[in-house]
Amino acid sequence: MQASRRRFILGAASAMAAALLPSGLHHARASEAPVIAAASDLQFALEDIASAFARDTGQSVRLAFGSSGNFARQIRQGAPFQAFLSADEEYIIGLERDGFLKAKPVLYGVGRIVIMVPRGSPLKADGTLDDLRAALNDGRVQKFAIANPEHAPYGKRAEEALRHRGLWEAVRLRLVVGENVSQAAQFATSASTQGGIIAYSLALAPKVAALGAYDLIPQEWHSPLRQSMALVKNAGPVAERFFAYLQTPDARAVLTRFGFVVPGE
Repeated sequence: MQASRRRFILGAASAMAAALLPSGLHHARASEAPVIAAASDLQFALEDIASAFARDTGQSVRLAFGSSGNFARQIRQGAPFQAFLSADEEYIIGLERDGFLKAKPVLYGVGRIVIMVPRGSPLKADGTLDDLRAALNDGRVQKFAIANPEHAPYGKRAEEALRHRGLWEAVRLRLVVGENVSQAAQFATSASTQGGIIAYSLALAPKVAALGAYDLIPQEWHSPLRQSMALVKNAGPVAERFFAYLQTPDARAVLTRFGFVVPGE
C-alpha cells in the first residue's frame, strides 16, 4: 500500500474511532474546548477553518466527524455537542422543530458527489457512469463503495444517482458500505474496491486526490445536498464565536476551495 494512501486511511480511521477529534488546540486545554459535530465530508475543510479560528482568536474547538443521521440521533439523546454541521439540512430542520437548537440554522453550502477510482483500477473515473455500467456487465467491478444510505446523506445521494442511471440493482450486491462518506472514501481509494461514489470535498483534498482519479456526477441526478449548521441548546460563548466565524469570508473561501457552493454564489 502506498505511504500516502496508508496515512489517509489510518488518519481518517483514527478520526472516526476517536469520537472527538482535537483540532487547533493552541491556546486551550482539550477539556475547555467545545465539541462540534460535523458531517464527515467536512473533514479537511473544517480542520483548516478550525486551525485558522484558533490562530485568529486564541480559542479552540474539538471536531467530531461522522454521519449526519447518527449525530442528529446522538444530539436527541443528549450528546454534549455544542454545534452541528449537517450534510443534509433535513436533520437540522428536525432538531429545530423539536426544540434542540439555540438559534435559527444557517445554510453553509451545497455539496456534490463524484465517482472516484483508485490508481490502477480497471474502472474509469467517468461521471456519466457509462463505464460503471459496462464494468458491471463485463466483470471489471467486484466491489464498489458508497456511504450508508440509511443515515449518511452522501450515501443516499449516491443511491439516487445510481437509481437514476438504472444501475442500483446491478451494483447493490457488490457494495462496500462505509459508516460515513469519509470511510467510503477510504474504501474507494483502496485496492479492496474498484472505486466508489464519495463527496467532492473529500476528492479535492490533496491527500485523497493523490490516491486516484475522480469525476463529478451531474447534480440533476440526485436531490440537492443542502448543508446547514446550527448551535445546539447548550452552546457556550466559544461555540457561538466559532459559529459566527464559519460565516466569515475567510471561512467561506475555504468551503469554496473544497468544492462547496456557498450561499450567495
